[in-house]
Amino acid sequence: MDTFSYSRPTSLDRAIQSAAKSSRVKFVAGGTNLIDMMKLNVERPSELVDINALGLDQITATATGGLILGALARNSDVAHHPIVMRDYPVLSQALLSGASPQLRNMATTGGNLLQRTRCVYFRDTAHACNKRDPGSGCSAIDGPNRMLAILGTSKDCIATNPSDQNVALAALEATIQIQGAKGKRSVPIAEFYLLPGTTPQRETILQPGDLITSVTLPPPAPGSKSLYLKLRDRAAYEFALASAAIVIKVTAGKIVSARVALGGVGTKPWRSHEAEAALTGQSAARATFLKAAEAALRDAQPQSENAFKVELAKRCLVRALTLSVA
Repeated sequence: MDTFSYSRPTSLDRAIQSAAKSSRVKFVAGGTNLIDMMKLNVERPSELVDINALGLDQITATATGGLILGALARNSDVAHHPIVMRDYPVLSQALLSGASPQLRNMATTGGNLLQRTRCVYFRDTAHACNKRDPGSGCSAIDGPNRMLAILGTSKDCIATNPSDQNVALAALEATIQIQGAKGKRSVPIAEFYLLPGTTPQRETILQPGDLITSVTLPPPAPGSKSLYLKLRDRAAYEFALASAAIVIKVTAGKIVSARVALGGVGTKPWRSHEAEAALTGQSAARATFLKAAEAALRDAQPQSENAFKVELAKRCLVRALTLSVA
């Protein structure tokens, strides 16, 4: 780990000014991801700006029936919040399926949005990785790649986005509030993440100094249900091989609306508009769910060791849909 300076500003403006100086200045909150990466010399910040004193940990209902999650709201607090459990169970379930109780007590909403891949080549500086060292190559393509992505990949990167929270937020169509050197803006989660393409080192639209301040969840549609299902190698403290977040409304046996997001298979939290199109207006039946699963994975590009994820993700989605309309 390199040496670094440390500051603990008491205002948003000071925090942003400090971080805007360089891309090597990083915000730190719970530290559950960043500190790990620093120990591995994957992240090598020149300065850490501790934002825990900024009061961004509130969870607040909106006047229109939505919910605002402060960027520093801890994952455990969000997961167990009565409004989240009642109106957004997909988010509660996703959070509770991730990491461990100890990590959830420290990890934050904003930090989770920025969680970096657990690709072993990204985490091991002895291997080539375009995400860590642009232009060096992607060791994962010709190496062991069982855990890696099958959707949204490129010739330069097949790293999987590891988050559970963000798959649920994608299905919920959350909006991310950001404050930076150029002011405030709100960004739909669909526009927040970038595909790797030829620049896998750029994972989000954030610029140096940009700070996530909150996440807004829209009001749940009356009569809708939501659910998160995660498939993994072991029952706890494990990343998804495949997961599905569902927000669905069924009336008289017909699917009125559906939002589908997949985890464990994409280079970003993977919203499947193809699956949604196959579901909307159709009978809430297994045959419909199977067609949606086929549509969701139609463009999958498996690697040498993760072709099983195509069928696994299909089965995960069918099972999640079946449970969500039960």
